[in-house]
Amino acid sequence: MSNKILVRFFWDCGRQGDVDGLFVTTKAELERGYDKRVYFGEILGKHSEIYGTLERSDIEIVSEDQVFIEQLTRLLGEHLSGHNPLDHISDEEEE
Repeated sequence: MSNKILVRFFWDCGRQGDVDGLFVTTKAELERGYDKRVYFGEILGKHSEIYGTLERSDIEIVSEDQVFIEQLTRLLGEHLSGHNPLDHISDEEEE
């Protein structure tokens, strides 16, 4: 079983607002997500169209403490708050 990590995600979307998230994943899943297109759609309101490429600078690893993460996920699950960009990776090829 792969070790889990607690991760914080943040995108500053200018005057439209911010997109953030706190979630649990594995390092391997996170690595697969880097440099991929993420499409959130209109999560910041009508006509907001939030999308971009997931970069390492968008992610902060908050904890790798396996005991803490296990207790946390047992209480609250793996999606703790906000948005997980790994759930919104676009399958379409960019033109």
